[in-house]
Amino acid sequence: MGQEQMTTNQISVERSTSRFSLELPRLTHFINGQYTDSSSGGSFTVVDPARGEPITHIPLGGQQEVDQAVQAARTAAPAWGARTPSNRAEVLLKIADILEANAENLQQLEGLNCGKPPAVAEDDINGVVDTFRFFAGAGRTGNTIPAGDYVEDTMSYILREPVCVIGMITPWNYPLLMAAWKIAPALMMGNTVVLKPSEVTPLTTLRLVELTESLLPPGVLNVVLGDGAGVGSAISHHPNIDMVALTGSVRAGKSVSEGAAHNVTRVHLELGGKAPVLVCNDANLDQVTDAVFEAGFWNSGQECGAACRIIAHESLLDKLVTKITAAVQQYVLAEPEVEHETSLGPLIYGEHFRRVATAIDDAVDRGAEVLLGGRYDDSSGFWVEPTILKVPNGDPITHSEVFGPVVSIETFSDLAEGVALANDTEYGLTGSVFTEDVSTAINVSKQLEFGSVNVNTHLALPTEMPWSGFKNSGYGRDLSAYALDDYSRTKHIAIQH
Repeated sequence: MGQEQMTTNQISVERSTSRFSLELPRLTHFINGQYTDSSSGGSFTVVDPARGEPITHIPLGGQQEVDQAVQAARTAAPAWGARTPSNRAEVLLKIADILEANAENLQQLEGLNCGKPPAVAEDDINGVVDTFRFFAGAGRTGNTIPAGDYVEDTMSYILREPVCVIGMITPWNYPLLMAAWKIAPALMMGNTVVLKPSEVTPLTTLRLVELTESLLPPGVLNVVLGDGAGVGSAISHHPNIDMVALTGSVRAGKSVSEGAAHNVTRVHLELGGKAPVLVCNDANLDQVTDAVFEAGFWNSGQECGAACRIIAHESLLDKLVTKITAAVQQYVLAEPEVEHETSLGPLIYGEHFRRVATAIDDAVDRGAEVLLGGRYDDSSGFWVEPTILKVPNGDPITHSEVFGPVVSIETFSDLAEGVALANDTEYGLTGSVFTEDVSTAINVSKQLEFGSVNVNTHLALPTEMPWSGFKNSGYGRDLSAYALDDYSRTKHIAIQH
């Protein structure tokens, strides 16, 4: 595709002379194997974040659609749960194959709806395919507790059962990938699903429905479009939903938990993070730079594990700033149709753009030094320059989840101080430590209060390993065989013989 350079408000954006030519998926609810119109008549405008223009409109559902979807899921649950693991695995593998065959279309839809550069969209879809394939295999393993006589003359064994109907609420930053992280283990364990995608980015989830409708029995996967106040609340409060799984903000997690508490419904929450990058005085600064360059700005920083908070030993500050700013300034703001090795896309929607812009301005007003970037523009899309700020230790921006292409830098003089700074956050999702000393790496990793800790890298996230948080980052495991435990229940059966 052709491209041209456009500068607005001193921000340069590489614009494409042509757009993705895409047929949109069917823009309606999918309940009990049928495309279903909305009863409310309300709608939501889906916007192209790279240009700030409407793409389409989707209907907003509510309690009635959720009730219908839950009933369909509950009706379908016994037969789906009774299938053998090998049978359900075959279905998941077919889903993976059809998604892989349609990868280019899904990547372009993700680019259109989310503004993602081609490399980010491609990585997302590859991850979706891998997730379904992994859980197809992992779900065929047996119990870890062997059957046996644990009481004299009484044999015990563990039966692992589906939870039954899972309500799912997925976020706008990784719409299809986060859906796959939840759908794949839930279906593999024999559950049925009622899913609410973000109203901001529903397009790839709706395409998933079209691609898989012939592979899944009616009622096994239901999608209800809507916002949090309508559909999200209806799901979390529903008495016939057995578990609610959410990826979202702390505020959303608290709301879901409060709703689920009325029925003592299980919840599975991944609620964001504020990931520290602890740079010890013996760190390899090239490794630090490479990690921050990629993990700090991947998906324009709209990533709950983003390497967004550098905590560096004071002796390294000047060298580290020079290296990181030189690397990050290579990024080019570009529309998703533009093929560029160092593309950085827009923020995904206007309200979030304004939050990020305000976070930058407020930090500067408090005395933050702008080392790179700091400018933004929403005259044609929602664009924020890659930004690096030198801030006082403990500045509010080091505690709040900005969720944009913004990295802050603080310093420490003593390692204990550095660890304390890293842990001084309500979040506990992921963090990293950079050091050449094995003992330091082991000891600091044990002291960091995060569900995932990386040494001399950031965001190493294989499908085989669990992704889970401590503190206000929630609880419950995505990915790995541990997720299968979360989407199942165990029953102890004892037989006196």
